[in-house]
Amino acid sequence: MANVRALAAETLFQVVDKGQSLSTQLPYAAQKLNPKDKALLQQICYGVLRYLPTLEHYCQQLLDQPLKGKRRVFQFLLYVGMYQLQYMRTPEHAAVAETVNALQSMRAPGLKALVNAILRTFQRQFTELQDSANRIPVCQYNHPSWFIKKLQAAYPQKWQDILAANQEQAPMWLRVNKAHYSVEEYSELLDEAGIEHCLEPHFEDGIVLDKPCDVYSLPGFREGACSVQDAAAQLAARYLAPQDNERILDACAAPGGKTCHILELANASVDALDADSNRLLRVEENLKRLELNAQCIHADASDPSSWWDGIAYDRILLDVPCSATGVIRRHPDIKWLRRNSDIDDLAQLQKQILNNIWPLLKPGGTLLYATCSVLPTENSDQVAAFLQSTDDAIHQPLHENDTPSSPGLQLLPGISDGFYYAKITKQL
Repeated sequence: MANVRALAAETLFQVVDKGQSLSTQLPYAAQKLNPKDKALLQQICYGVLRYLPTLEHYCQQLLDQPLKGKRRVFQFLLYVGMYQLQYMRTPEHAAVAETVNALQSMRAPGLKALVNAILRTFQRQFTELQDSANRIPVCQYNHPSWFIKKLQAAYPQKWQDILAANQEQAPMWLRVNKAHYSVEEYSELLDEAGIEHCLEPHFEDGIVLDKPCDVYSLPGFREGACSVQDAAAQLAARYLAPQDNERILDACAAPGGKTCHILELANASVDALDADSNRLLRVEENLKRLELNAQCIHADASDPSSWWDGIAYDRILLDVPCSATGVIRRHPDIKWLRRNSDIDDLAQLQKQILNNIWPLLKPGGTLLYATCSVLPTENSDQVAAFLQSTDDAIHQPLHENDTPSSPGLQLLPGISDGFYYAKITKQL
């Protein structure tokens, strides 16, 4: 059996230094482990990514010089050991011993003395190291400085709350399939199964679990009784408000949660479009489990001429590619893979997609613009500019403070993920 701490170090090296996505690297590493160690691998990788600047600072203080080249992966092993010592309940002697032993499977037994010495010194000097880290803003908040500055500008009163929420474990939300059960009926099934949960009146299809669980332990999951979907994402289909017999486009559909929710709410004809063929397979899997039908199209939403049949849509859900800064707690690698320059590039892509998709909407039809970002550049600024430049676009408020100059609904991470919605109709 592979060594879980060695795999964690190698996975983190691939993500942070090589720019790979945690969502692709983690399953690859986890296939070598038993279920218990899979959970430990995820806990360590998520944790190190959440506290990376602090752990980097500790290493800078304790190493005479950083480990580079082929030895770089062993610096991530030090992060793994330090994370266990500071943030996990692993007994200290076990955290040190198991981290040192990982070097055997990494074929570097010659580094055992160094790693052991660094971790022992870390234990002895922890209070001083922690105090010095807390005086550095990037370590204090464990987010990149460019992102902290953007949040401070956009949310002068709330930026610290957003950063704190990003460091928490995300709740597990279920969306109840109303074709099977009401929320209240499914809640009773969860009670019978001993799965603790609560209902939130603001999310009419949702149930939040007290702690995450294996999906196959959920009553009726295989038969389509429920799906795992964050509460914020559940609002998409509700705001889109699909009706029977309508023609609907889900323009950036993968992994398919919103597509399926649309079909649970209405007997409609849905085209589910995505540019990523592998992620489109997830849409098909979700449709199959829920016994729903949609036409899955592998194509680029920014270039409708390559796939559109010329028949206009009654409603369009446009969940555009974005910075994903509203779901950092689910994907902590976003903090280190995303760059400041990406935001303007993404805003340009969003503008292109929105402008090119708009002609596909019928007069009188509804377009729901959505992102999982918390940055105004991708959200209210984007939609306000579109409304200003598009004569037949009519702003539809989602709440009392939703105005054409400051449009949409911005949800911040907390009870739900960070999400943005804006509703626009086309003039008849």
